[in-house]
Amino acid sequence: MSNAMKSFAIAGAVAAAMTAHATSADAASKEKCYGVSLAGENDCAAGPGTTCAGTSVKDYQGNAWTLVDQGTCAEIELPDMADGTSRTGSLEALDRDLPA
Repeated sequence: MSNAMKSFAIAGAVAAAMTAHATSADAASKEKCYGVSLAGENDCAAGPGTTCAGTSVKDYQGNAWTLVDQGTCAEIELPDMADGTSRTGSLEALDRDLPA
């Protein structure tokens, strides 16, 4: 293998390692927040009747989550429910705004 090829291979390995580290650090600073996504915009786990990302069928569906910055889930501003009750995000699945 030529020196140029070896240098290219090493540079590629270093770039891949740096990308992996940045991706894992970004994921570590995120948390699952239930009940904050709009219909079809959840990241995954939208409960029974759905499969994964983008499959929630109701806005603010309580059993669908979206990744948010660590520590911000309960602070996300959401519209009140139809009966005037405030709506907040949760670190655990909720029993509100579920499809019929």
